[in-house]
Amino acid sequence: MDLYRRALREGHVAASAAKAAPCLLDFGLLHLAVDDLERLQPVAPMVALQRLLRTSDQRIADERRRGQHIADAFASLASLASPAVTDPPTSTSTLTVISSKERTSQAIAETMATARTEALTIQPYRPLLTRRPEVHEAAVTRDQAFLDRGGRIRALYQHTVRHSPYTRARYDHLTGDVEARSLDEITERLIIIDRTVAFIPASADRTLALEVRHPALIAYFVNTFDRLWRLAAPMHPQAVEQATLNGITPRQHAIAALLVEGHTDADIAERLGMNVRTARVHIAKLAATLGSESRAQLGFLIGRSGILDREG
Repeated sequence: MDLYRRALREGHVAASAAKAAPCLLDFGLLHLAVDDLERLQPVAPMVALQRLLRTSDQRIADERRRGQHIADAFASLASLASPAVTDPPTSTSTLTVISSKERTSQAIAETMATARTEALTIQPYRPLLTRRPEVHEAAVTRDQAFLDRGGRIRALYQHTVRHSPYTRARYDHLTGDVEARSLDEITERLIIIDRTVAFIPASADRTLALEVRHPALIAYFVNTFDRLWRLAAPMHPQAVEQATLNGITPRQHAIAALLVEGHTDADIAERLGMNVRTARVHIAKLAATLGSESRAQLGFLIGRSGILDREG
């Protein structure tokens, strides 16, 4: 708007100025001067307004025609439904299965758009999951709008993502009542919105999700979150780092606990939110610290060292 106002006052602006606001060209508020392609001239506000309104009216008319086509198509089907055909779950159902990641994201976004008070989330890291910039930006925009309405966000992660660029970028862009903490291990993904709606995975690959509105289940989820939150180490806005003890880092301590339980490298990586190669590097460092020469000996030395006896 500042650039458009300047163009109206001065009669033109440099073409390079529109790089910061390409929407002025997209909306038809500026156009290239015929006699000088390095300048942009403004379109009169009332002319631009009428163009935009015509475009909006056309979209509304197209949607109405589309709605009528849908209604006409289904009118002939209504009489064919047998008594065995039941209605799908409604928005007031206590449990609803969502059939894809895209629909799950849409359901979360729609719920967040009307939320007012609180979002509690548990976000396990998936090393093989590709972080798409557009997904990150959409989530930050959604969450910032919620924070701007006076909501608060509490998020739990694994220790392994405390310093990851993806996580740091997320919290660098959020302002408001937002906190994050981390643990060695957390539960599967959980999102609780306004303590009335929760989303949890319904399949191992997250292609299915469950939208939960049952008050007893919501209360159980909130209680679980609160207990984990009290055990977690602050990560944002102020980080509290765990100290190394006798040369054993907090991450190696967590790995040691899983090793003595007999977990494989892949299991350890999955539970602690790292890839298998990174887990093996930490196991090797732990073995070197304790002077172990084999996997079996490592378990014995962990037990004898007493490192698991200290409180986490």
